Amino acid sequence: MSSHPHTVLPWAVRRTGLPLLHLRCVACSSGHATVGSGKFRVNANGKRLDVWLLVNCVGCDRTGKITVHDRVTVRSLPAGLLAGYSGNSPSLVVDTLLDPLIARRSRFALDWDGCWELHAPPVPENPWPLQVTVAFQDPVPLRPERLIAWGLGLSRKEIAARVKIDIPLNRRTRQDFTFVLLGSAR
Repeated sequence: MSSHPHTVLPWAVRRTGLPLLHLRCVACSSGHATVGSGKFRVNANGKRLDVWLLVNCVGCDRTGKITVHDRVTVRSLPAGLLAGYSGNSPSLVVDTLLDPLIARRSRFALDWDGCWELHAPPVPENPWPLQVTVAFQDPVPLRPERLIAWGLGLSRKEIAARVKIDIPLNRRTRQDFTFVLLGSAR
């Protein structure tokens, strides 16, 4: 980036709620589901367990299941994890919902619209160049260009001219990144 001293601002992208799921309903034409009350269903069959996360269709409120564990032996799950499933642990619901392997296997994607916020301190006067470090506390996929425009109130043209960044501005990322904002050319 630049060897000049920078004013450094920390930004944080945080989840404000659980995202909707892009998941086709078998009963209606809705393509979204929600975790609803955040419950698991644990079903024992002999020495094997099935664990599902229950989801509700946004359109018709039909309950569906997302497979978390399929036909696993009881002893293969740690006691704390099994207790969390049985007790419908809210943190375990979040961990399950945000697990990319479960999403891939169950063929759903997360819809983060309206479920995140940017925590950014105010920009001091004449801080040029300004270095901003962006930390993602949850895997919210965002375009850096959109986030910078939101946080600094800049147009796309201004961002292209004033922002120095090592990742593509128009490609979604979930990883922490840093950018430098240069002073406006007047």
